[in-house]
Amino acid sequence: MAKKKVRKVTAALAEKAPKKAAAKKKTTTKKPTRKKAATIARKRLLWGVFSSSMKEEGRFPYDQRKEAEKKLEQLNSKSKKPYFIQPIKEVLSEGNAKAKKPVADEVELIPDEAVLSDDAVLSDEEE
Repeated sequence: MAKKKVRKVTAALAEKAPKKAAAKKKTTTKKPTRKKAATIARKRLLWGVFSSSMKEEGRFPYDQRKEAEKKLEQLNSKSKKPYFIQPIKEVLSEGNAKAKKPVADEVELIPDEAVLSDDAVLSDEEE
């Protein structure tokens, strides 16, 4: 009989606990947050000459479509693969509105004298 009383007491406590927990909960509302306005990226339109495997064969500025068509005719006459022209939208960087510089302009050239040591120059002259 003692077991029944323990079960009744724990059942009674379990019923009272949710009522207290429900009374403690408050409904909280989140403060509205401001979202940043999406910045529209500037783009430029180019003409791209592509092969059937989507390999880019050439890029031309938008106003040079005739040159792109000449390249297309040249490639079609040279090969059996089909080629086509498709517009390309290229995103411009924020600070630089012009095309990127070629990599060769950015590379610093080291003179040959600085690369070779004096011993290496002498050994070449002796032979």
